[in-house]
Amino acid sequence: MPKWCFNYESGDYEYIDRDGFSIDRGEYVYNWDDSEYRREEEEDGDDNW
Repeated sequence: MPKWCFNYESGDYEYIDRDGFSIDRGEYVYNWDDSEYRREEEEDGDDNW
């Protein structure tokens, strides 16, 4: 499920999949803020004790 992330290339927020595919642009982007995905991974990892 894509998340609302900042695309540094366009300077806009866009829906971007975990692998960097921008739903709004219809193409892969390479310079975007993936902190939402990293935060989600960290939260999921904390539960695995």
